[in-house]
Amino acid sequence: VAERPGHAYNPLFLYGGVGLGKTHLMHAIGNQVIARFPRKKVVYATSEKFTNEFITSIQQGKIDEFRGRYRRIDLLLIDDIQFIADKERTQEEFFHTFNAIHDDGKQIVLSSDRPPKQIITLEERLRSRFEWGLIADLTAPDLETRIAILRAKAEEHSVPISSEALEFIARKVASNIRELEGALIRIVAYANMNGRPLTADLAQAVLSNVLYQPKRHVVTPERIAQAVSDYYGVGLDQLKGQKRDRAIVMPRQIAMYLMRAETDVSLLRIGAELGNRDHSTVLHACDKIDRESAENEELRRELAAVRELIYAD
Repeated sequence: VAERPGHAYNPLFLYGGVGLGKTHLMHAIGNQVIARFPRKKVVYATSEKFTNEFITSIQQGKIDEFRGRYRRIDLLLIDDIQFIADKERTQEEFFHTFNAIHDDGKQIVLSSDRPPKQIITLEERLRSRFEWGLIADLTAPDLETRIAILRAKAEEHSVPISSEALEFIARKVASNIRELEGALIRIVAYANMNGRPLTADLAQAVLSNVLYQPKRHVVTPERIAQAVSDYYGVGLDQLKGQKRDRAIVMPRQIAMYLMRAETDVSLLRIGAELGNRDHSTVLHACDKIDRESAENEELRRELAAVRELIYAD
């Protein structure tokens, strides 16, 4: 796609769970196209941004400007496309945007947490178009791939770590790439603070707590909500309330993200636990935290700290 945008796999539809690299891959495609073809115009947006800009353009009478921004381009990348499914006017606008770009021989890349056929309220005409090209399922990496990812990260930061330690981490953390990198960061930080070499024994000592053991079933949404409340100093009533202050919204979204990541409960149950919010609100929160944690080391540290509280004895 990056080598010959618009000529093959158009659209490219990426789907998979949290932390499997959808957003990272989309950015990589966009950056590669810019590097190869400096004159090509590339636009990346989340479906939320597309929707908000569409609404604003209508309110301000600037719909032509909006359409020019999203249609007169060479590559359009839309993250979390599933969130337009329950928005009738946005779907209508995106349908025509898709047609304009595709008919012009330009490239479209979309991402979602599920394949098109499972986006229940998506219009059939959009579903059909999303299936025109290549649908790629991003699954959790196997053991060899996890070891390769860890080795690449260690080399990137000039971290001397034994092959045995890399294999131990890769076997211990099998859920997703984000957790894998988080485990490596934690071990490196511990080794640096204590002046110890990065061995398999050290990795085992650092990861010996329940945080990286498959015991999700012992964690409840209530316990996660309490841990978030304690860490951020936000009352449970505020987490479950309707206030939209950032100081409350962010912890609430983190609670949703962790409930989805650390338990097997449904999105409806998570929404019910946090003020009877609907499943699309929960999905939006999870994807937002997932995207931001990919680029924000401080947020990754906060998530690790909250997890420590969740699994503390």
